[in-house]
Amino acid sequence: MPRLPAHRFRPWIWPLLAALAVAGCWAHAYWRAEQVRAAAVESARRDLVHHVEAFELYLTRSVAQIDQLSMQLKEGWEQGGGRLALEGWYRDGMLADPAHAAIAIYDATGKLVGRAGRHADNGPPVSFVFHRDHRSPALRIVVPEGTVQANQPLVQFTRRLDDARHGYGGLVALTVDARYLTSFYNPAVLGDTGLLAVLGDAGALRLEAHGEQVRLGAGGSLFSTAPDLGGAKGGTQFDGTAFYDRSARLLSWKRSGAYPLLAVAGMTAERALAPARADWNRRRGRALWLSALIVLLGATATGHSLGLRRERRRRDEERQAYRIATEQGSDGFYLAAAVRDAAGAVCDFEVTDCNARGAFFYGFERQQLIGRRISTLDRALFGEALLPVYLAAMTAGSHEDERQMGTVNIGWGRRRITRVGDSLAITLQDVSERKSHERDVERLTLHDLLTGLPNRQWLARELPRRLAAAGERDGTLAVLLVDLDDFKQVNDTLGHGAGDRLLRMAAERIGALLRPGDRLARMGGDEFVLLVDPAADDGETAALAGRVLAALAGPASASADLQRIEASVGIAVFPRDGTDHETLLRHADIAMASGKNERKGHYRFFDPSQFVLLSARAHLKHSLAAAIDAGQLSLHYQVRVDVVSERPVSMEALSRWQHATLGMVPPSQFIPLAESSGLINRLGELVMRQACAQLAAWRAAGLPLLPVSINVSPHQFGYGSVSGQLARALAEHAVDPGLLEVEITESAMVSEQADVQAELGAIRALGVRVFVDDFGTGYSSLSQLQRLRLDGLKVDQAFTRELDRSREGRVFFQAIVSMAGALGMVVVAEGVETPRQLELLRELGCQQAQGYLLGRPVPAAAMAELLAAGEGTGRLANPVIMLSH
Repeated sequence: MPRLPAHRFRPWIWPLLAALAVAGCWAHAYWRAEQVRAAAVESARRDLVHHVEAFELYLTRSVAQIDQLSMQLKEGWEQGGGRLALEGWYRDGMLADPAHAAIAIYDATGKLVGRAGRHADNGPPVSFVFHRDHRSPALRIVVPEGTVQANQPLVQFTRRLDDARHGYGGLVALTVDARYLTSFYNPAVLGDTGLLAVLGDAGALRLEAHGEQVRLGAGGSLFSTAPDLGGAKGGTQFDGTAFYDRSARLLSWKRSGAYPLLAVAGMTAERALAPARADWNRRRGRALWLSALIVLLGATATGHSLGLRRERRRRDEERQAYRIATEQGSDGFYLAAAVRDAAGAVCDFEVTDCNARGAFFYGFERQQLIGRRISTLDRALFGEALLPVYLAAMTAGSHEDERQMGTVNIGWGRRRITRVGDSLAITLQDVSERKSHERDVERLTLHDLLTGLPNRQWLARELPRRLAAAGERDGTLAVLLVDLDDFKQVNDTLGHGAGDRLLRMAAERIGALLRPGDRLARMGGDEFVLLVDPAADDGETAALAGRVLAALAGPASASADLQRIEASVGIAVFPRDGTDHETLLRHADIAMASGKNERKGHYRFFDPSQFVLLSARAHLKHSLAAAIDAGQLSLHYQVRVDVVSERPVSMEALSRWQHATLGMVPPSQFIPLAESSGLINRLGELVMRQACAQLAAWRAAGLPLLPVSINVSPHQFGYGSVSGQLARALAEHAVDPGLLEVEITESAMVSEQADVQAELGAIRALGVRVFVDDFGTGYSSLSQLQRLRLDGLKVDQAFTRELDRSREGRVFFQAIVSMAGALGMVVVAEGVETPRQLELLRELGCQQAQGYLLGRPVPAAAMAELLAAGEGTGRLANPVIMLSH
């Protein structure tokens, strides 16, 4: 560097430069401190989100266990005829959990009939009247009488009990220590001033756990006002006025997916900002030191600027660089002087100074490292990685990065390189611990907690990368979407614990089939994605899908009632079926859904025609929903007659849909569509209203009335009270319940769900008769028929056709008639199409018949004409002729 003439400098220039440097130093310190503060707040928010998600999962599972126990107590009480020996349950260890403060059973009058536990009895819980006035079988979460609303120590879980006649039999109440639900408090995350809370709907429930240094209010709560937490999940900062200790806090919350509970976690803003304050203290100290240094250098330069020589300037620059590099004692510092070739170009660097920490990072003593060339150090440790970076920093003036070091004494290092004169000042900070923490956070973010598999977020990152690699090598990749069939039924019947074990078992079995390079991820729920990379031809991919289905179909141990796992697989292949990850996943899902619509338990490759079919199905579903809302479906009626007298005794209401563009849509298309899409409940209620309205219209016209039977799908029992819908329709049109009949399938009749059986009892209690439709095609038993006390059986037409074909057909039909007679049930033969069949039915003693021989389904107007024609005769004149046209 050429020497500048001394007379061109003025003494005042150095104080000015020093002032500018000090201002820049503090500006940089403030700017970096704000960045660190923002990062600290964001890190605290992420920690809270992860903690509250884990807490919500723990809370939901804990309440689910209490829910299961209440169901077992309810079942034991009802099966014991209103008696339940709680002492036996304790003796068997089923009620030994210390969290259960008390378990009590109250009868329909509120009298305590059974009790166990350490908590004193305070009478029936506040939910007693609700359970008495509502038939809901759901678990209710209430606050015991006399407890503090703000932060009660006990929580009650109650469930309705039904007597032998399906009436109100009382309730079972489980009083639970609130700490059972709030024991998830983690001081490592929330600190000693944190908060963990469980909030219920309308503020009726609030449970809290706190750190050791929290100051609470008189009611034992940290909240001074009820927090306004909107949405299923979220997070925000609340100022100190929301808490008794006047400390601002970050709160994060998530609503339980199964119960009306909100999981809340919070930490003080002071704890969240602690790293930022510590960082600012360090930066402020460094800024003060550096400011003093700059002022000192400015003063020194002012007095000696005219007399400094080049060598003194170089030594001052080296000392300044070394001081800058040695700001932090825990970091490694190095000074590397440029080594130039004969042409004056920088060709290497020599370590002229370092601290002990810096030498330790490279596995040397300080004196061993000083004097080494970067090129020789490069070859010994990193190949050719260091020298190009140093040369670039010499040209640009600075360089900063993070790199995996690969030495024995430091894993990851943050490197800052600054050019000072003809040298480089290097600072190396050990960030291995932070990188490890980041990897742990990334693992939690990108992996499923239940199965340990990569999750949807991981797949969104990994699949595009693999597609790009496959495209570069002109290869193929297959995406297999595996969906477990009827998984919801496992959760509903065996419990969520069995469902979780089933998911882990499925993940293990599929994972055992992976080749090197293949990966398995869980999309969520009961869906898994298998990446086959690379994929060969469709034959090998199909064989792999078959092995997946076979592995899942093996004996399962999630429950004694569960024998096997069935699944459906949809396959999409890159690049044939799509070139981006969203398209491939969507096409795999379409293939899986298309295959499942046809037959479950199989695999299917994507075909563009599947998208057309699913689109048409979706369009038809929207049209059906609009038609139901507008009441555009109509009813046709098919007569049912007495076999001996051929007098009409009833008529079946059959729903018909006249589409504006598609014409008459067959029931075989829109009824299954309504069941699979969840529209069946609305469709069923529409049929009830239309049938009752038609009976009222015929009554107003003075026509003789026949009972009308309507079909109720098994799916309708899962959407609410069928008996309630019937009662509303009958009351709305003032129709006698004796004029309405309900037909159910055997699959609904054999259901073991208590609410379905209770619904059937409630329907008969209205005065509405219940028939079993298509009898003989399901799995019903004599004990079920006897227990449910139904009114009649409609024998499937397949057995009617066998009457005049084989002796075995007549014997089987005779057995049904005898069995029904013993149970006091009416037998109706469906599908009667020939006079010979009608004659045989008379001989076998079958009471009623229905079929095309006796009458086809006709619109309401045509049925009104037939009713009018038969008025005064007690029968429809020649129904075989009149109803067949």
